[in-house]
Order: sequence, then C-alpha cells, then structure tokens
Amino acid sequence: MIRTERLVRSFLELTAIDNPTLHERALSERLRQRYAALGIALEEDGAGTIIGGSAGNLYAYLPGGETLAPILLSAHMDAVAPACGKKPVLHPDGRITSDGTTVLGADDISGLCAILEAVTSVLEDGAPHRPVELLFDAAEESYCTGIQQFDFSRLRSKTAYVFDLSGPVGSAAYQAPSIVSFRAEFTGRAAHAAFSPEEGLHAIKAAAEAAAHIDCGRVGDLTVNIGTITGGTADNIVPETCVLTGEARGFDHPLVLRKLAEIEQTIRQAASRFGCAVRFTTETLCQAFRADPEGQAAQRFRAACASVGLESSLTVTYGGSDNNHFCLHGLTGLVVAPGMNSCHSCQEYTSADELTRAARIAEALIVSRK
Repeated sequence: MIRTERLVRSFLELTAIDNPTLHERALSERLRQRYAALGIALEEDGAGTIIGGSAGNLYAYLPGGETLAPILLSAHMDAVAPACGKKPVLHPDGRITSDGTTVLGADDISGLCAILEAVTSVLEDGAPHRPVELLFDAAEESYCTGIQQFDFSRLRSKTAYVFDLSGPVGSAAYQAPSIVSFRAEFTGRAAHAAFSPEEGLHAIKAAAEAAAHIDCGRVGDLTVNIGTITGGTADNIVPETCVLTGEARGFDHPLVLRKLAEIEQTIRQAASRFGCAVRFTTETLCQAFRADPEGQAAQRFRAACASVGLESSLTVTYGGSDNNHFCLHGLTGLVVAPGMNSCHSCQEYTSADELTRAARIAEALIVSRK
C-alpha cells in the first residue's frame, strides 16, 4: 500500500539535499542507502568521472514474473540552480514549496520518490510484479549528459517510463523534439575606433546582421532562438571577435537539420558582407522521439491510471528528457508527470496528493500484467 506519510517524509528528506547538476553525490548515496534497506543494490557507473561530476548513473534490476516483459522506470538526480541550501516547506493544506530562495527540487525528486515509494509498497505487500529496471541518472539538466554515458546494452526492457514531466499527474508525453544548438564564431580585424576605423572588420556588426535575418520564435513547425551574443573588448576598439549562439527545436529531426543549414547560410552571408570569417558548429543535444499513442506502452499507462481511479491524457512536450536517449537506443517510452509544477523557478511546488497519485501510477505499472 502506498503510504502518503512515508512518501512525503522521503520527499522532504531528499529535497533538503543539495543536488545541483554535477554535484549529486550526497543524493546518490542516500538513494543507495534507501534501496539497500529494501535489498536492492543500486550500481553506479563511471559517468561522473567522464563528465566531470561527483556521481554517476545508478542502475538496478529487480526480478519479477518470468512470463512478463520487464519495464524501465527512470528519474534524474540533479536539479537546476539554485539547488543548494534547499529548505522544503510542508504547508497545512499538503502543498510543498521551497522557502522561496531556491528551487524545491520536485524536478525530479518527485519522480525519484514516486518510484521509491512504489517499489517499497510492492515489496512490502509481497505483490506479484513484472521485472523492473531502475535507472537514476546524473546531469540530466545539462542536456542529459549523464545518461549519454550509460551502457545501454545492460538494459533488458523495451519499454521505459521516465517520471520527469511537468503538469497534472495522469498525463504523459508520447512525443518530444530534437534540440540542436548552434554556435557561430565571427572573426574580423581589430582597429582603433577613432583613429583608423576603416582598417577594422567589425565582428559584432556581422553577428548582429546575421541575428537580424534569422527568424526566431515559432518558425513553421519549428522553434528557433538566438540565446547569446558576446564580443568586443572596449568601446574604442573595432571588435575583432563575436560569438552568436542559439538553438532550433522540432519533432521532425531532418527538418531541424535543414533549418540549421539555412541558418548557417544566413550567418555566412552576413560574415561575408562585413569581410569577416566565421566558424559555424552545431550539436544535437536531443533527438526527437514519438511513441505510438495507441501502442502497448501508452495502453499500459492508461490502464495503470484507470486502476487507481485517475483520468489519463497523452500529450506532446517541447522539452527534452532522458527518454529521447532511451528511444534513440531502441526503447519505446513515455515521459510521465510525477507531480512537479512551475519547474526551473523558485516558485516550484508539489503536494502530498500529487505525490501519492504519482506513486500509485508507478506501483500500478510495476504490478501490471499486460
């Protein structure tokens, strides 16, 4: 049986632990202790060393009914800044917030706690269940750098449920976009802005010209953004260098890549007009996925929600998650809402009721027979 009091106690305990990206060691150790008390050994990989963090990804396999296919339950251990000195506050109505000076960390400790309480309940009750893989990764908030170092050949599951979606409990995302960042490094020529400006090649003007001709916001079926522009050294020097960065997102990965090619052409044309050289690079941070909203993973999720008296809804998200990488490695997955709201802000909140509903869904997935 899901025990709300125990679940809330776990949430308050874990959110009080500092867990900024690349500094998840204390939370990682506490999770290992909690699962060890259940007889489950979470194994840590070497991802932390590779990415320059304090902790790696945690993995465990929980055997179950031999005739049932295993499923993967996952959540991440890090939170966006400010994530140090967090002081969770349980309000009389069951709402849980931070003290307002930091994030709460419900993203994604609500997911960690939903899974922990579900596993605890299943083992405590001795309920028959399917095999379950648990995977808790580091550095998700830095575009999933932790999970990218995981050895996916270890996984036995073909279906993943990633507890990492904002919004009402009972919702899950079956589709998420590719996210591709770009970086343009303009190089001109420095000169004194008063004595010999004609000798200079103005890198900031070239970058600004490019930025002015790149459509931002919703561009057809994509979103495009210019995020930063930096350059120059002093007001009396024609700037020699300038760097422009941004991103494009969309559900059609080839379309995103074509848009990046258009952006590159615009940038090179602007550089040429001002006599500047430019180095243009891109990085695919997440690749789009789409699970069949009528497929087995979705049907099992709907059935799990119905079994605990919750309405379910499948949606799309414009955010990336670990599920992008699971799907890239052959799994079919959904991103499940575990009860986190106003994420990535100091106004983040959850509630005892939301956490309980999320844990019940996780438990229902574990004991599902189809």
